[in-house]
Amino acid sequence: MDTQFLVSLSLILITFALYIGIAIFNKARQTSDFYVAGRGVPPIFNGMAIGADWMSAASFIGMAGTIMLLGYDGLAYIMGWTGGYLLLTFLLAPQLRKSGRYTVPEFIGDRFDSHTARVIAAICTIIISFTYSIGQLSGSGVVIGRLLEVDAKIGTLIGVVLIAFYAAFGGMKGITWTQVAQYIVLIIAYLIPVIFMSLQLSNNPLPWLSYGQIVAELGELDRQLGVSEYFAPFENGTKWQFLALMFTLMAGTAGLPHVIVRFYTVSTMKAARWSGAWALLFIGLLYLSAPAYAAFSRFILMKNVAGQPIDQLPAWTTTWINTGKLTIADNNGDGILQWSELMIANDIVVMATPEIANLGAFVIGLVAAGAMAAALSTAGGLMIAISSSFAHDIYYRVLRPNSTDSNRLLVGRITIVAATVLAGIVALDPPGAITQIVAWAFALASGTFFPALLLGVWWKRANAPGVISGMLVGLIVTLTYIFTAKYGGFTILGIIDTGAGVFGAAAAILTIIIVSLSTKAPSQKIQDEVADLRYPEQMTYKDGEVWMNK
Repeated sequence: MDTQFLVSLSLILITFALYIGIAIFNKARQTSDFYVAGRGVPPIFNGMAIGADWMSAASFIGMAGTIMLLGYDGLAYIMGWTGGYLLLTFLLAPQLRKSGRYTVPEFIGDRFDSHTARVIAAICTIIISFTYSIGQLSGSGVVIGRLLEVDAKIGTLIGVVLIAFYAAFGGMKGITWTQVAQYIVLIIAYLIPVIFMSLQLSNNPLPWLSYGQIVAELGELDRQLGVSEYFAPFENGTKWQFLALMFTLMAGTAGLPHVIVRFYTVSTMKAARWSGAWALLFIGLLYLSAPAYAAFSRFILMKNVAGQPIDQLPAWTTTWINTGKLTIADNNGDGILQWSELMIANDIVVMATPEIANLGAFVIGLVAAGAMAAALSTAGGLMIAISSSFAHDIYYRVLRPNSTDSNRLLVGRITIVAATVLAGIVALDPPGAITQIVAWAFALASGTFFPALLLGVWWKRANAPGVISGMLVGLIVTLTYIFTAKYGGFTILGIIDTGAGVFGAAAAILTIIIVSLSTKAPSQKIQDEVADLRYPEQMTYKDGEVWMNK
């Protein structure tokens, strides 16, 4: 075994032991612990947990690689994912926390006084979270596959076992505190390589200031190699696709059930708002660094790898070729690796760059540990969302309302294991790149939950027939567009499958408005409760007026 392998394995095992220890120490012993961590998480730590939940394998592993390959067009991911948090923090999170529910389907079922709406929302949660989790398990396969120098599929199976264990054991309480630790690991693991590369390339330790110089040099390299310029807009898609993707990710962020439930774990509306503010700060550290990471990676590959004799390539190329994520071919037979002959999957850029830049065994191992933290933290949150939708919203609220706490916890844990195994099977042969799969989950959330929650909180007239019709129409339109765009080549204005949410959201909002206005209005009691959600907790809406609670 080489030194790098031992260092990487040691760091990953140490962090795994930390996560499992935290999960055991904070084991969920009652229903409120399992679903909402007892509603006692301080805002700053909840912000860290949200950050870890949010910065999935798509953010940690896939985003910098996507920006490296797409250039300017990849910025839609950063703008959409960051902007969506502002929508969620100001438009929905405090109001949903004030409702006092455990899950998004529970809020929708009670807000519209409809079991049908609750069940449809639970099914949508399962579909969205399942799709998202495929990307996370695929990401864990990339990391473990590289570490053990085995096929990424074997790495995925190992990830399934790890996630199923600690998510089922700790519930939301265990996962919350595990995610705090995972955030600290992943942000350190992400920032150290990009700071070292900045020093290496520009003698400046602040990558956020130095990468503009590197981008300018990349433009010259692009022209020399005859490839599309890195910073030229809309080279890899239309302007409409850029805008549609940005909207899909923003609206999807505001409607993602596994993210929204994190705001249920704090004690008050004020704490929910502060959680969002802290989360934005913690997320910004990674998102502001991703473009620099992408620029540095592309620059190093162009300068140090492209143009080299194929029989003299560095050792890291062989280990990545073994994972199936890197392909090198001497198409013109000249023995020299051209830029066009280097096929690197965007999913491995962050993992491979520390090796490419010779940053040392410790940094390479640290990045591997950070990538696993990102994949595990989000996958754990997703499995809790799937579990709570089935065990709480369908099993308890609809099928077995008299079930005991212990029964509900058992069903919740069995659901986590089953969902993790099924998602792992699909992730063995993923239908797309990590960021693409995750974008589909956001498209589904923007076509179903975003319209239902937005109008459910801010329009008293929205009723059960409207939201039921809206969620179904949004789900069908989004799924149809994803499949026809990806497999049938059908697009509108050049908008591909990752921008499908714009059509789903528009169709759902129109449907909810039209059907609600065409059917009976909700009861006055429900309308008053909806109006009451919009005010701070010390204020109550009564008889058309705002009252200060004593």
